[in-house]
Amino acid sequence: MNRLSAASSPYLLQHRENPVDWWEWGDDAFDEAARRDVPVLLSVGYAACHWCHVMAHESFEDEAIAAYMNEHFVSVKVDREERPDVDAVYMEAVQALTGQGGWPMTVFLTPDGKPFYAGTYYPPEPRHGMPSFPQVLAAVNDAWRDRRDAVNDASRQIAERLDGPRASANTSAPTAERMDLAVQRLASTFDAEHGGFGGAPKFPPSMVLEFLLRHHARTGDERSLAMVERTCEQMARGGIYDQLGGGFARYSVDQSWTVPHFEKMLYDNAQLLRVYVHLWRVTGSPLAQRVVRETVEFLLRDLRTPEGAFASAIDADAPDEQTGEPAEGASYVWTPGQLRQVLDPEDAEWAIRLFGVTESGTFEHGTSTLRLPDDPGDWTRYAEVREALLAARERRPQPSCDDKVVAAWNGLAIAALAEAGAVFDEPTWVDAATRCADLLVQLHLDEQGRLRRVSRGGEAGVPSGVLEDYGDVAEGFLTLLKVAGEPAWLSFSEQLLEVILNRFPADGGGFYDTADDATDARLAGVRRPQDPTDNAAPSGWSAATGALLTYSAYTGSTRHREAAEAALGIYDALAAQAPRFGGWGMAVTEALLAGPVEVAVVGRAGDARTGELHRAALRHPSPGAAVVVGDPSDPSAESVPLLRDRPLVDDAPSAYVCRHFVCDRPTSDPTELAAQMSR
Repeated sequence: MNRLSAASSPYLLQHRENPVDWWEWGDDAFDEAARRDVPVLLSVGYAACHWCHVMAHESFEDEAIAAYMNEHFVSVKVDREERPDVDAVYMEAVQALTGQGGWPMTVFLTPDGKPFYAGTYYPPEPRHGMPSFPQVLAAVNDAWRDRRDAVNDASRQIAERLDGPRASANTSAPTAERMDLAVQRLASTFDAEHGGFGGAPKFPPSMVLEFLLRHHARTGDERSLAMVERTCEQMARGGIYDQLGGGFARYSVDQSWTVPHFEKMLYDNAQLLRVYVHLWRVTGSPLAQRVVRETVEFLLRDLRTPEGAFASAIDADAPDEQTGEPAEGASYVWTPGQLRQVLDPEDAEWAIRLFGVTESGTFEHGTSTLRLPDDPGDWTRYAEVREALLAARERRPQPSCDDKVVAAWNGLAIAALAEAGAVFDEPTWVDAATRCADLLVQLHLDEQGRLRRVSRGGEAGVPSGVLEDYGDVAEGFLTLLKVAGEPAWLSFSEQLLEVILNRFPADGGGFYDTADDATDARLAGVRRPQDPTDNAAPSGWSAATGALLTYSAYTGSTRHREAAEAALGIYDALAAQAPRFGGWGMAVTEALLAGPVEVAVVGRAGDARTGELHRAALRHPSPGAAVVVGDPSDPSAESVPLLRDRPLVDDAPSAYVCRHFVCDRPTSDPTELAAQMSR
């Protein structure tokens, strides 16, 4: 009996037809394991994961392997995006045992949830030095049946390794000197030719780029800006960027960004959209502007759900046109012959050269990813060719979309779209961000300020929000306050931050990833999840810290500021030792070092001069600036402390600029406003 048919997760639903007797995570599964006295086989993955699909096809769809699993194990399937707490705890076990991690993740547990053996992908037969999945299953079963003492010893040893020191937040926030050192460390691993840091595989370093942009804005350091410019240009010209449909793939398997791992994740594209907005704000780069517009188009066209939020991901695989079997990147890659089938002869040869499509191919089986090594020159012709190729690509079998809505990642999308819309003067983008935020309030947020992590099809899921959900959604709401001036967003963010301060604090400072009243008891028996490092997206720790700091700037709350400063202390060590894993924490530190600058723009609603001042403040690169606009005659403006006691000057719209508890004289001149923000 497969119990996944009623699951809300698209990833779990992908496995509902497996002959494996899958269970969802919960007491019933572990009670059944205890009743039968068998181990729990925990399989963790996500819907857009290529190797998760491979293992499912090779092993979970195999009748003989499934029969062995059903006889000797209770098999539990978990969507890591729906249950990041489960994923985090057992990923630590995988890393402790193997020195590395990844998905699919395969962990064997005792019926009380203690891990005793773990790995990732296993092939159906021995391959490349790896044992086969059937061999692993048989060995684990034999050990459980005949060497239970050894199993218990292994479980105890893993528990001891996981019970090591917790992340300890130095209560002193990082210094400017430490941020300079982080830039030096990053420069030492910077790939001057291709951009990015280190070698293959290469992931878009979104949060590190944001830190470098903020460091440049605060210090004027040209090296920081140069690393961002080179990385953003090379990514945008590479195969990791979808030259036809916009948006970025998850990562590149090579050093030059040529061949991506083709899944497209909401969190990557939301963060990169914001980076390119901020790059354009500093440099006016036409390439950055194009990427912003195309990425917004991708988000609104391909990831927006009917309810107005944004789906999690688009799969890496699509059915092959000839075989019908899932193939990685099948919908994205081209041969010269395929281009000639779509375009007239002259345009086809031009496109072959322009996009770097070769006869031998840059990917697999003679196919090539599309790149744009040089500007086309004739942009009108480029637009026509791009439109024709995109239309032809859309007639191919398409990858599936994981349409669940994750609160944290939608918070990132809200912030990115709102800021992009304000900076590029595109109100429909701000409207899209607002509609998404409205959905989160209506569907994910209860009256006590508690979040549900996921929803799908307009129905909220069961999993409770984790720290990153609270931090990223609060960041999104505060960005809407900055852009639209609606005081309700400050109130909603206050609710979320109150939960963070009351439910997530850790004993040694900083935060846990799960609330004290929403931590799975089985996980707590292994290790309550806590990780301050930034990886694919901001950690809950850094996301919460950023939102706390911004909120304090709008309200003057010393409680929130002190909590942010204390939590930032851990990034002092990360800046020196591993800055690539502290990008957002260091970006928040740059905002702290810069003030952050607080800007209150007051003016009558509809006055064009008010809009000019507001745009000038939004287009200034001051790190993490807290900007708000309001009409002093509107009583609701009083609910935003930064707007209180800010009258018009000589009956004209005015901007008040403050930092470190000191304010400049109010100004009605956008140029003077920018100068004050730069001081």
